Amino acid sequence: MPHSVPVPPTGFQSIVLCGPGVSLNTFTSNPEEYPKCLLPIANRPMIYYALDFCRRMGITDVTLVTPPCSLAPLQAALRQNPHLTSLPTPSVIAPKELEMTTGTAELLRLPEVQNCIKSDFLLLPCDLVCDLPGESLLEAWMVSGGEKGRRNGLSMYYQTQGREESVKGETADFVAVAPLEQSEAPTVSLSELRAHLSKLVLSMSMDTLKEKLENDKGFLMRHTLVDKHAQVKMLTSFRDAHIYILPHWVKDMARLNEQFQSVSEDLIGWWAKSEWQRGLSEKLKINEIFQSKPRGHSIDEDDSHDGESFDGEGALEEEINLQGMSTTKATSAPKSQVEESAEASHLPPMLAYVQRSKSPFTRRVDSSALLLSTSLRLAKLESIEEVGRVAASSFAHSTKIAYPQGIAQRCTVTKADCLLDINTTVEEKCVIKESCIGANVQIASGARLTRCLIMDGAVIGSRAQLTGCIVGRRSKIGRESVLKDCEVQDGNVVPDETDAKNEKFMVFGGLDDHDMDDSDGSEL
Repeated sequence: MPHSVPVPPTGFQSIVLCGPGVSLNTFTSNPEEYPKCLLPIANRPMIYYALDFCRRMGITDVTLVTPPCSLAPLQAALRQNPHLTSLPTPSVIAPKELEMTTGTAELLRLPEVQNCIKSDFLLLPCDLVCDLPGESLLEAWMVSGGEKGRRNGLSMYYQTQGREESVKGETADFVAVAPLEQSEAPTVSLSELRAHLSKLVLSMSMDTLKEKLENDKGFLMRHTLVDKHAQVKMLTSFRDAHIYILPHWVKDMARLNEQFQSVSEDLIGWWAKSEWQRGLSEKLKINEIFQSKPRGHSIDEDDSHDGESFDGEGALEEEINLQGMSTTKATSAPKSQVEESAEASHLPPMLAYVQRSKSPFTRRVDSSALLLSTSLRLAKLESIEEVGRVAASSFAHSTKIAYPQGIAQRCTVTKADCLLDINTTVEEKCVIKESCIGANVQIASGARLTRCLIMDGAVIGSRAQLTGCIVGRRSKIGRESVLKDCEVQDGNVVPDETDAKNEKFMVFGGLDDHDMDDSDGSEL
């Protein structure tokens, strides 16, 4: 008999961070009118997927956190967009001190957010698309134990390579995990969950890792990590999904550590280290949170040369038995001393849920390439009309072509890999393959679209040829234009007979992709 799906603990809540999306600046340069969280992914607003994830987990107490400039359009969408009105209505707060460059950990210290956190909570980004049954994550966290008031944390990581929706140059993180002790692992009935669960011991962005490799001329390992964990697996092709299940006490950890800027790298990364690095829990004031007596010793500020050096390449993916390597065995601190230090602080561990399989679908959509690839991947899902509600994916649309009477008879639309929204018209002799077409779009005769994302209200001129393009809302592509891998900003007009490749068409100057990027999670 299958085990029952748990409901969230009483008072459990979710907080969704709705940031500016500077890495999607072609379409988010005017957050006062159209913030990142409303960008369409497969013809649904981006925020829909995070809210739907919460709904499927059974979480009804959901709060969206947005900069003040984006409050009005977000509230309007929650009231009017049919995809959003079909979901439970979340609360929205816009802290007055919240700016576009505010870090995610800085955000948790704002008074409005501190006051909002009343219990253990789920922290999500607005750009998450995850088909994983959320109750699996919640169940893994609930059965992982932890004393009352000292619960563990849980973060999730997914594979970025070798998937249909993978894109060239996609951001990954550096993650190191260790096996759970027998007493820390879930029960036998949850063996499937146990296969995905590990103890997080290191977590940082790939940029930070590269800086360390360059500065230290290798990857240096502390003796205390080796003493604490005999086996450590290091992953370089996985990405932090920014799905965090956090206990209530983390609210105080964020408040007391004003040096924290990023949740993923600072709060989670330092928490993971403090489980094995002597004195770190005191420096991070975790002991103070738990009202523990100070142990009276500080962190060795520079003992990074205690360990072995790694080249940072292929060896990072291998299973490393560090305890069996004589050159990495500590001589200055016996293992019992490390264990006593950990036991004295009673520090709850940070767990990692590493999704190794290719399904279910999980992605953070924080770049134009991922916006396109994710939309096209979801467009291939069979509709509810085709397979029925029970068999259909949670992301499936009711029908692939919402307005069939708008499609001319003498044209080709590959229904298996396309989505066409309401009131979209396609004239004769058009060819549309593997594309997402928004609502109220007009596609003139003879146009050819392949692997494109066309947002609401756009106009595609006659005999235009678009391949791998993203076309913003209410923009217009001139007749006989040939565009490949281009982005067109909202409201822009591309002149007739334009021939372009890998270009951004913007009404006014914006930041280049290399100027700012929030893909590492350091900004809201």
